[in-house]
Amino acid sequence: MKSIQATPQHVKRLGRTLNQDEILWLALSGSGIEFIFEGRHLEICLQGDDHTVADADPARVAVYINEERVLDEMIRSPQPCYTILDEQAPRTCTIRLIKLSEAPMSIVGIRDLIADDAASLRPAPSKSHRIEFIGDSITCGYGTDDNDLSHTFSTATEDVTKAYAYRTAQALDADYSMVSYSGYGVYSGYVDESIDTRNTSELVPPYYTLVGFSRGTYHGEAVTMTDWDFSCFEPEIIVLNLGTNDNSYCRGNAAREAEFRKCYQEFVTCVRKSNPNAYILCTYGLMNHELTHSIEETLISYRRTSGDEHISFLPLPTHTDADGYVVDYHPSLGTHRRAAEIVTAKIREIMRWQR
Repeated sequence: MKSIQATPQHVKRLGRTLNQDEILWLALSGSGIEFIFEGRHLEICLQGDDHTVADADPARVAVYINEERVLDEMIRSPQPCYTILDEQAPRTCTIRLIKLSEAPMSIVGIRDLIADDAASLRPAPSKSHRIEFIGDSITCGYGTDDNDLSHTFSTATEDVTKAYAYRTAQALDADYSMVSYSGYGVYSGYVDESIDTRNTSELVPPYYTLVGFSRGTYHGEAVTMTDWDFSCFEPEIIVLNLGTNDNSYCRGNAAREAEFRKCYQEFVTCVRKSNPNAYILCTYGLMNHELTHSIEETLISYRRTSGDEHISFLPLPTHTDADGYVVDYHPSLGTHRRAAEIVTAKIREIMRWQR
């Protein structure tokens, strides 16, 4: 057997990742690796973070062979190894590992890929297009595996592959990067209706330029709290879906909505500075729609002051009782499928992509 590192020589990296001390760290939803494997035996050895055993919300990962999910695990031990293939004769297949859960609660590292001596690994080919998704719990796939409304958040029931963003990337044959945090906003994170204080601790903009914010650490170090190199992934289009959590604080208050518009425009400006060549598609509305007019006004102001015409707004239909819900009244699988169809069609129209 031989040990192979998850380096660009051997694997394609999905989303924002960080290599440190021969460990490839995954924080954000959807981050991972994909490679073509030729051989008989393959094990994937992972590294849990400092909270692996005690944390109620460890990382959840999945492994696929040729699009079939063959492993779905919560990382509850420090250094687990999983046998993915053990065959009598060599086979050629595509292997993909994805972090299903989001960044704030936990991170996970890829330590080694253990293969038979005759095996080979090479990066999976790039897809036709590149998309970045920026969002909140909707993008993360919050609660997609639990439709019991008496339950609350758990990384065990969060699956990014069932959410609209991942579905959109698949439909468009696109490589993707996702920057999403449940409960986060641009002006205020989520606040309960009984609270009248702005939540400034859960905002996307301060973390957008980092690999990924997480309370998960390794040897006491917040390894993914480091600057992201935007040259590593240059999207053709960015889908920005924020505002849902801001609305929990704005509540129709004119002064607060004015501040929201200011923060939204500042963030769009930041996204543009980091991605000068990408089209930006702003979207909103799946869980509430009260800030639709504010976002539209903001984009009119932004285009007027910046001269940037490579940006537009796509309102999404708000889900209803008929659509059904998952945990904490988040979008159902049917709602995610519908949203993916709408966003996919809009991107095809804007970018003139054939698929």
